[in-house]
Amino acid sequence: MTTNDKPDFGILLLLAEQEFVRELRAVTAAQGFDDQGRSDGFVLRTLGRAPATISTLAQRLDISKQGAAQIVDDMERRGYVERHPDPTDGRARLIHLSERGRAALAAARRFHQSYERRLRKTHGDAAIDAVRAVLTSMAGEDSTTDPQFRALLF
Repeated sequence: MTTNDKPDFGILLLLAEQEFVRELRAVTAAQGFDDQGRSDGFVLRTLGRAPATISTLAQRLDISKQGAAQIVDDMERRGYVERHPDPTDGRARLIHLSERGRAALAAARRFHQSYERRLRKTHGDAAIDAVRAVLTSMAGEDSTTDPQFRALLF
């Protein structure tokens, strides 16, 4: 098979990501989290490390404050986050994960771990370690060391 006969590498990455997300959504929906929005995973992971203000969340997600506020409003309505006064700034409110939000994050993390274990069983440790190395390289050093993105990685 020549290079021209192989699917485009970028398309394979996109298809793999779409299948991963499809399976993640199916598994978490079966656990009662069938109302997840497109941005919820990023917000859950970000707030899972520490509560944040709307401004901080917007900065970490690289979106406008208005966009972050809309996402938080929607997630609050669905019971994933709660707002509490910031003890260090009387004017600010911190966004915290609710009990439901912590449970959804835990379910997603379990899925991530299970998915990788399944890949390791099917393809072997060496192959998955190689894929991890390639993806880490592709993501760039900044993505794995920048505090803004580290909340999403772990």
